[in-house]
Amino acid sequence: MSLPSIPPAQLPHPDDLLVLLAVSRTGRFTTAAESLGLNHTTVSRRIAALEKTLGGRVLARTVGGWELTDLGRRAVHAAEGVEAAVALLNRQEEKADAISGVVRMSATDGFSAYIVAPAVAALQREHPRLSVEIVTVTRRALQHRSGLDIEVVVGEPQVHRAEAFQLGSYVLGMYASRDYLAARGTPATVKELVQHPLVYFVDSMLQVDDLDAPRRLVPSMRDGLSCTNVFVHVEATRAGAGIGFLPCFMADRHPDLVRLLPDDFAEELPYWMVLRPDSLRQPAVAAVAQALRRQTAAMQPTLLGQKPPSDG
Repeated sequence: MSLPSIPPAQLPHPDDLLVLLAVSRTGRFTTAAESLGLNHTTVSRRIAALEKTLGGRVLARTVGGWELTDLGRRAVHAAEGVEAAVALLNRQEEKADAISGVVRMSATDGFSAYIVAPAVAALQREHPRLSVEIVTVTRRALQHRSGLDIEVVVGEPQVHRAEAFQLGSYVLGMYASRDYLAARGTPATVKELVQHPLVYFVDSMLQVDDLDAPRRLVPSMRDGLSCTNVFVHVEATRAGAGIGFLPCFMADRHPDLVRLLPDDFAEELPYWMVLRPDSLRQPAVAAVAQALRRQTAAMQPTLLGQKPPSDG
């Protein structure tokens, strides 16, 4: 006796699944709509139709956008199969490259420039259809990371429903420009150091506790120039705005900067990578994550201030 078949009306429409897949990767209806060449209303209607067919919610609203529910994650898994099948059907003479599409990530300024950029550039030479979007920010890992496939943060993250891996470590030290030291004198002790202004992050806006070292180690050192961007820290220090607490892998690139009191100031901090479990199933995301691991490992001596950067 044959088993009863599922009525076609109860099966989700493949287009609805692909719309959900796009929303899961961007976290927003508007961005998903743009990537699909649709309008926001159509995306909303497709999601509503899918939820009616499946008999439950596939998305939940969060502060950062839309997150998948448990039902939504199962639906996205099916959608990835649809996407792979469509890619296979569309393949003509050229072999389909699974490492393609858009990978969205966030990372600190310095990590983005000196690790992400070269890692992605090398990966794109083998996979030209790969695109990577980077949001540069220094913050804790998000609890709701809608629209992000990868986060790179400073310090061990406390996250739920995510995979976290330590990539490596880097060291921060005190630096000043040669012209500044010639004019103001070179501090030989911590006591002398506190007589100089500090170039560092804006204390009231600093979201990462592990980056509070200057206020912890030299609390009486006054703020000279503060900024949320580490490249500004480097250039302000080079310009003589004060003594900067800088990542060695960035400061050591500049021969006009001198490291001060390395035995007293060598703050080692870890880089961690956070990924959503559903993102890990995407070949492009997995490839970018592996490329970041390789690049970080290759740069570890430089990150720890043990040797100058090779591109000087």
